[in-house]
Amino acid sequence: MKKNFVSNSTASIRMFKNDFMESLSKVRFYVPLIVYVPVIGFLFWKALWEIEMPVLSFIGWFLFGLGIWTITEYILHRYVFHFEPEAEWGKKIHFIFHGVHHDYPNDAKRLVMPPSASIPMALGFYFLFDWLLPDNVVYPFFSGFMIGYLFYDMVHYALHHANFKNGFWKKLKQHHMLHHYSDSTKGYGVSWTFWDHIFRSNFDKK
Repeated sequence: MKKNFVSNSTASIRMFKNDFMESLSKVRFYVPLIVYVPVIGFLFWKALWEIEMPVLSFIGWFLFGLGIWTITEYILHRYVFHFEPEAEWGKKIHFIFHGVHHDYPNDAKRLVMPPSASIPMALGFYFLFDWLLPDNVVYPFFSGFMIGYLFYDMVHYALHHANFKNGFWKKLKQHHMLHHYSDSTKGYGVSWTFWDHIFRSNFDKK
């Protein structure tokens, strides 16, 4: 991304010689909804019906999970997706995970995270939170976390492909486009810009 190459093409470039690997790197924007909405529904059922968690407790842990997603989104984007290794193999991995999106931001099939990457990541987060949190609260907590993730994926797709009329969404789109076309070292928040203000990675007002 340092070379600031940006293609205006909507084509989906090939990254892998192997057809199967190539297919895993592309996904339609609605696929995460198909994969994760049933999972979120199951977590709701586990918390509210199977273990009969009080509604207020459920709401509290749900909102906590959603809040943790917002800082997770920021940290992943800033420190993982934008980490640029020196080794050649590391550069290739970086390009696969995020560099390709900055070089080809109009590639509609690489705007949401493919299940081949998101499912292992989601499982890792689930077991981490299950280990850290008190018994059973992982169900509402992780449902909030996953809704935050789905919101991020859908917003990210919309920011690249929708023409907004509403002032809030226009401002959010401008924020993300500045990250792509002006300065990729700022504006790491995609669905939430709050943490850019906190960590001073927001764009200067002019």
